[in-house]
Amino acid sequence: MKIVQITDTHFSPTKPHFNDNWEPLASWIEQSGANLVIHTGDLSVDGADRDDDISFCMELMRQIRQPMLLVPGNHDVGHLPGSLQPVNAQRLDRWRRLVGPDYWVEDAGTWRFIGLDSLLMGFDDAEEHSQFDWLQKALDSRAGRRVALFAHKPLFIDEPGEGDTGYWSVRPAQRQRLYDLIAAHDVALFASGHLHRAWQGAYKETALVWGPSAAFIVGDMERDMAGERLLGAVIHDFGGTLASEIVAVPGMTAYVLDDVVEEVYPHEAHKVRRKAAS
Repeated sequence: MKIVQITDTHFSPTKPHFNDNWEPLASWIEQSGANLVIHTGDLSVDGADRDDDISFCMELMRQIRQPMLLVPGNHDVGHLPGSLQPVNAQRLDRWRRLVGPDYWVEDAGTWRFIGLDSLLMGFDDAEEHSQFDWLQKALDSRAGRRVALFAHKPLFIDEPGEGDTGYWSVRPAQRQRLYDLIAAHDVALFASGHLHRAWQGAYKETALVWGPSAAFIVGDMERDMAGERLLGAVIHDFGGTLASEIVAVPGMTAYVLDDVVEEVYPHEAHKVRRKAAS
């Protein structure tokens, strides 16, 4: 079973800065021999508030002949409480109506693939509790299958026991719940996006992969972290063992967010200017 993971495509009908990367990416996926494509979020630029962003992106995704499963990112359904666009019922409904479930399970032979909505993790509300209850049942019922988890946000940035990183990773309380579930089940992989960095590591016996963005890299405007700045995708081969390969997809343009942030994410540009002035 071969899965291609793509992430952070950030396509938009009104802010088309990164749309040209779709053609080389789609062509590469077509030739990859993948049985399944999994998109780990930030499908869109402004999908958290615009139906047409999500609809435009899904029209592109439907050009792929392989089956595709998607989980949302913060640009698709919003982010943490107190953020500019917190996750709420309206934003979740938009995703579920135009894309499908924001968390899901898919079985293939001896493997169980589970997609998680990591943007629900941090609210301590009914939506978060419902997903964790669902995840517990999905793991309990795996019937001996090995497990691969796919989500937008990574478990951690610098080290497994770090404190709250805010924007960047799963919050500590929810991270610990995931650690406990991983420890109790045969979770071979936790694959994520969000960071626009390509990196492979491990948490105990679980492989960790940060998939590279298909839209842009980030320069000095944000904190440094592990991994490589490149555009591409990940190939995961699931057989008796797991093998993951990060691929720099040819023909894609490595736009640098710092150069276009004023046009694409003006609220982020304001945040950076404010940080620089402090």
